Amino acid sequence: MMKLWAHRGCSQRYPENTMLAFEKAATIKDLTGIELDIQLTKDGELVVIHDERVDRTTEGIGYVRDYTLSQLKKLHIYAGDRPTQSIPTMEEVFDLLEERLKDGFRLNIELKNSIYPYDGMEEKILEMAHRRKVQDAIVYSTFYARSLNRLRALDTDAALGILDSKASDCIYKIKGGCGATALHPFWRNIDVTAKELEGYEVRAWMSGHLYPEKPTGGRLDFAPLEALGITDMILNEPEVYLT
Repeated sequence: MMKLWAHRGCSQRYPENTMLAFEKAATIKDLTGIELDIQLTKDGELVVIHDERVDRTTEGIGYVRDYTLSQLKKLHIYAGDRPTQSIPTMEEVFDLLEERLKDGFRLNIELKNSIYPYDGMEEKILEMAHRRKVQDAIVYSTFYARSLNRLRALDTDAALGILDSKASDCIYKIKGGCGATALHPFWRNIDVTAKELEGYEVRAWMSGHLYPEKPTGGRLDFAPLEALGITDMILNEPEVYLT
């Protein structure tokens, strides 16, 4: 049966990568987990935001890495008629989800380090997960194969997934020794056979149609996706499929 994850939280109906989007996702029955993105601030704090720049999701301008945490916290994320949101810290997300993560819920943490390989990011997120005793509930993913090598060296038991646009490129990186045991390709780019994907967890991600864009109203048929070898879908609107 297809496992479903909330992409950046419930990111179709609520602003992506916000506490509001995570709170809504955490209430969905039978949801496997939440996917989110982390970066480092100028003063070395782990924050949850997708883009390397703050321009798209806040009124600010510039790169996340050039802001201190206190400066980032002064930026606003518009949330319609709901309270304005701010960029969360990873500690805040763990505060919200820690008990659920100890009870079977999972978290897919994408390290956004393929453009700027933030020094020390791997150590910081692993330390935080272990300190909270939720390491077994975490999947770490990134497009940057060397970061997975680093994670594997630091924690031999960490669950790792390699991101790429094509399934074939994910397999290429795994065979190249990146340390991953799962593939995270774009859902429309399953360009290998289902047999080649046997034995792997294949968590396919979607893009587009994020808040405040209007929902498409469509629903995916998971049967043909499962036939391709996809085991998990990372969806902007998982609440449409799960109650």
